[in-house]
Amino acid sequence: MQAWLDHLLSVLQPAGAALAQGAQGMDMPALLALAAALGWASGLRLYAVLFMLGMSGAMGWLVLPHSLQVLQHPLMLAASGCMVFIEFFADKIPGLDSLWDLVHSVIRIPGGALLAAGVFGVDNGTMAAVAGLLGGTLAASSFATKATTRAAVNTSPEPFSNIGVSLVEDGLVVGALWLATQHPFLFGIALVVALFLMAWLLITLIAFLKAVFRRIRAWFAPAPAH
Repeated sequence: MQAWLDHLLSVLQPAGAALAQGAQGMDMPALLALAAALGWASGLRLYAVLFMLGMSGAMGWLVLPHSLQVLQHPLMLAASGCMVFIEFFADKIPGLDSLWDLVHSVIRIPGGALLAAGVFGVDNGTMAAVAGLLGGTLAASSFATKATTRAAVNTSPEPFSNIGVSLVEDGLVVGALWLATQHPFLFGIALVVALFLMAWLLITLIAFLKAVFRRIRAWFAPAPAH
């Protein structure tokens, strides 16, 4: 366990330093980019977002807004770190990943909304409400795409596709947070492209899953009488 935590810290430290550098002197577009990144990433890996933010604040890599400083409390770090550890493996096991998504369907979306709103805090209620709406919508979009993709991947019994897709999602979360703090304008462009790709992927995968369900139903349908 200690070795895993040491490895995780070695991975997160450069990302945290980049977050700290990018968070200094943020203007309104940059803050909106960060809020959007937190919302979108939460739909994929809420616990990883919580842990990365909390660890960045605790290590001095990033000065968190007052409303998000609870994330750097040792108990919160222990809880989010434990959930990151569990989710890292649960998300890579066929079948269990979809069950995990189902359970967290009521957690990730409001979590993304709260994190996005927390970027502005209670001192800026209007922008916090706007960010919360944006973050919740983006979390719902990324979560729907993730859950549908996993359902499609699980039609194949081999585990390697699940592991590959899960690792890509891990990288996307870290990449989104880094890009939002380092290059907010580029993140905005990437987010628009990602939303179009997610819409296309959802339509394609839903059609695929409908075809699979029709085939399964046909297998169990009684044979016609002669």
